[in-house]
Amino acid sequence: MTKSRRPYLIRAIYDWCCDNGHTPHMLVAADYPGVVVPREYVQEGRITLNVSPVAIQNLNLLDEPIWFSARFGGRPFDVQFPSGAVLAIFARENGEGMLFGEVEPPGAAAQPPASGEPEPPKPPRPGRPTLRVVK
Repeated sequence: MTKSRRPYLIRAIYDWCCDNGHTPHMLVAADYPGVVVPREYVQEGRITLNVSPVAIQNLNLLDEPIWFSARFGGRPFDVQFPSGAVLAIFARENGEGMLFGEVEPPGAAAQPPASGEPEPPKPPRPGRPTLRVVK
């Protein structure tokens, strides 16, 4: 089973934004399964979230789902969403970051390749080693 690279890329861009004094924002697909966001701020099925350390509390980017506490219109709200729902992470100041373009299907990283795609190499069977001549 191959893990999705999306959570790693999200953490990397988030760290890059913070290290450079930028304000990290995430564009999230609000209709993705498992997304908990204040619905009154959703526009066209999307929500842009300011995830800077000064705007939110208790950000957890290490586990699934991503979660944090924030205030919306002065009211506290616990936000959570799977990394597959993140469409983009970027710096507000210059727009630099990463655009994923579309959601990642739930469980996509664990699915076998579709027909016609080559399968990943299988690990060698335990037992007697085999050698081959390489020229």
